[in-house]
Amino acid sequence: MAVVETEPLPLAAGLDEAREFARLGAGIDDVVLAALLRSATGICEQFTGVALVSRAVNETVNIRVGEWQRLARAPVSAITAVVGVPAEGAAFALPVGNHAIDIDPQGDGWVRVSEPGIAGRMRVTYQAGLAANAGLVPEPLRQGIVMLAAHLMRERDRDVPGEPPAAVAALWRPWRRMRLS
Repeated sequence: MAVVETEPLPLAAGLDEAREFARLGAGIDDVVLAALLRSATGICEQFTGVALVSRAVNETVNIRVGEWQRLARAPVSAITAVVGVPAEGAAFALPVGNHAIDIDPQGDGWVRVSEPGIAGRMRVTYQAGLAANAGLVPEPLRQGIVMLAAHLMRERDRDVPGEPPAAVAALWRPWRRMRLS
């Protein structure tokens, strides 16, 4: 499965907010801090299983004929295209009658292909994200991102463990989406 964000990962917390939290002066290490905020946003999304700021996503998956297949990013607000991708030749729009799409109450996007034609894979284009912009991301998620970025800034010369600090995890845990397979 290949998931390609069609837009760069948007920051879910502001540079000024992180600079103030880390007690940094204006312009000091802004490039480093912005990169750490982007990393912290990505870690938050991995930890929670939630795309924070709405953006377009292209996901390519192998077709399992007749089976509902869950999209990787959530919550999904719209599924805009389902394209068949053959082993050779050009991709083509799957006819409406050959596939079905659904977004469940939890925001998971689903696609089922009943007649793929020559396509062995499908590329699904959709919109996913919890908030329309960074200012609308819930405060505990934003605060955890800022705290993690500051932590990464302080610890940048040391090995940092793979899990976020306990205080950050506590802020994010209520938004964590667990999937049972």
